[in-house]
Amino acid sequence: FGPATGREKLLAVPRPPTFRAVGAVFRRRIYPSPQVLSLYRGFLRAARSKSTEDRRRIESIVVAEFRRNAKEVDRKNFLYIEYLLRRGKKQLDQLRNPDTTGLSSFGLDSSRNREP
Repeated sequence: FGPATGREKLLAVPRPPTFRAVGAVFRRRIYPSPQVLSLYRGFLRAARSKSTEDRRRIESIVVAEFRRNAKEVDRKNFLYIEYLLRRGKKQLDQLRNPDTTGLSSFGLDSSRNREP
């Protein structure tokens, strides 16, 4: 075996991924979709229009729900995610109503909604 040629050196050393490729993988694994972020911000903005006590309660429910869903919902289960987005939009519309003073939370068994 003689010394390595230029081509063999290039094949032996793996190239680092480009910034664009790293960014795409990073966003896909960590950051939620723009729709989810928009819904989250919408809830926090709507909570600002309520009294201080109601605002704190609403914010704690919203944060807890989004964190729970981020942990428990499989990111590949698009149907369930779309269902959660639709449900969240309806709740946000209700919360934006000036007569609404609070937000309730109820748990769904998301383990049934995960794909095998």
